[in-house]
Amino acid sequence: MSEDNLGALSHRLEALLVQRNLRGMQQLQAQMRPGYLLRAARILAENVGTIIIGTGFPVTTTFETDGPVGAIALYQALQKVGYTPVLACGDPLFTAIQNDYRCLQLKVNQLDRARAETHAHLATLKPSVVLSIERPGLSADNRYTNMRGEDISERCACFDYFVLDAECPTIAIGDGGNEIGMGNQYDALRKLNIIPCATGCDELVVADVSNWAPYGILAMLGQLLARDLLEDITPKAILEYLSERGSVDGVTRENTLTEDSLCFSAGEALIADIRQTVATFQDQNSPN
Repeated sequence: MSEDNLGALSHRLEALLVQRNLRGMQQLQAQMRPGYLLRAARILAENVGTIIIGTGFPVTTTFETDGPVGAIALYQALQKVGYTPVLACGDPLFTAIQNDYRCLQLKVNQLDRARAETHAHLATLKPSVVLSIERPGLSADNRYTNMRGEDISERCACFDYFVLDAECPTIAIGDGGNEIGMGNQYDALRKLNIIPCATGCDELVVADVSNWAPYGILAMLGQLLARDLLEDITPKAILEYLSERGSVDGVTRENTLTEDSLCFSAGEALIADIRQTVATFQDQNSPN
């Protein structure tokens, strides 16, 4: 597929990811430079190695489904094509998944100590890319808040400095405005009913549900690698795995197979739409 066609496909998938406009991401997307899915995919394609994937948003005493599902989908797909993914998260998510995935525990939320902890991990792991998905980001006053405006700083281990201080490229995913990476659009977010995150990144990707953004990135990466990286992604199975370990929906706060109150079938339908869109672009642009 030509560069122009790759760009056009990226734009189409970017629109698909915000078509529901649950939290104003269509308006935010209008402020962003198009082609960010393709640019994020190129970052991954050009930097094979250890990928630190930070995720896990605390809800009450546990963790929400949005974030870990997409992180695990990325982990599974990237591992198959030669990357070494590492899931960075705090408890209780870390304890829940550490036996099944390569994990890094985030322990510290005091910012003066967190930076030193971060630098030690970066020196050891030497990541080729740092990626954040639905991870709480520091506001301008160095606090963490949820969508309800509640201060959750005491329950958030800091991942911001992995994105801010890494010497490698960084990608961040969000769906509301309080997640790491949203600092790239800080001025635009101040118009929404949210305490925005001030932490930026190299490439920001937005979606109606953060879990869904990786599907767009993987679709574009698949074009660059000539692989279908979505064929084995099963949101329901990942949600079942997390539900058995105590996850809750971030909106309803109930232990259900949902993402931001949407049934797992919504994510599966989006994957089907993405794959169909990719197939249509390939058919339209194949040599006669």
